[in-house]
Amino acid sequence: MAQARKKLAAALAAAGKEPATLESRHLLEEATGLTPLVLSTHAERRLGLGAATLLQQFAARRLAGEPVSRILGRSGFYGLDLRVDPEVLDPRADTETLVNAALAILEAKNIVRPRILDLGTGSGAILCALLSCRDDAFGVGVDISPVACAATHHNLTLCGLSQRSGVICGDWTEALQGHFDLIVSNPPYIARREIAALEPEVAAFDPILALDGGEDGLVPYRRIAPNLKRLLRQGGAACFEIGWRQASDVTFILEAEGFSQAKIFPDGGRRDRVVAIQAL
Repeated sequence: MAQARKKLAAALAAAGKEPATLESRHLLEEATGLTPLVLSTHAERRLGLGAATLLQQFAARRLAGEPVSRILGRSGFYGLDLRVDPEVLDPRADTETLVNAALAILEAKNIVRPRILDLGTGSGAILCALLSCRDDAFGVGVDISPVACAATHHNLTLCGLSQRSGVICGDWTEALQGHFDLIVSNPPYIARREIAALEPEVAAFDPILALDGGEDGLVPYRRIAPNLKRLLRQGGAACFEIGWRQASDVTFILEAEGFSQAKIFPDGGRRDRVVAIQAL
């Protein structure tokens, strides 16, 4: 098995698929159904025919550009192992900036038992991360896609959070009532004309519905912003993931709805990634 992993890692590295060693290990674990410990202690064991065939299929898919998370059907996010269906966005490290910003705001405002609304929840990654960090919180995920709603429900259940959450299949804020302490959203924000130029692993494997932000990438923010005051409790806050060049545009949209003093949070690459506002 060690030889098969090394051979796969070399092929991935030659194709520019990094980190090749880590990816080859994950694919081998999936193909064999064995844990990392067993693979390590039985490294010289030969692959069975079934596992070898499956590993070859995985290798072909990865070399063709399919992300490992899509091959495995799951993705790590904020320390959680979440199911990722083809119809939902693959959660990425940049989005952890949104989770960190939201948690910091809740802590700074000393909000206890917060009610959280996740608009365009997708896989439910953001909602799962927030609820896993705040065991006093209750959250609602909203998505227009029934498949995404099913994925969110599955991941909430997988993380043991189903008793403190709900999922609604709907179009952004339409038909929503009640007040929330925190609204979060990672909406589609790629300008339609720019989608084809994205990295192939994104453009070919993430659903268009989760990428397409309209002609200028700002349509979802315009849809959400007019309803924030209706849905936020006094002193509540809203946090939005943005494209790294969209901070001023999204801030302008929010200010047009009466919000001021928007705060910008950078991601790990020091690029603008989150815009946050507060309801007075």
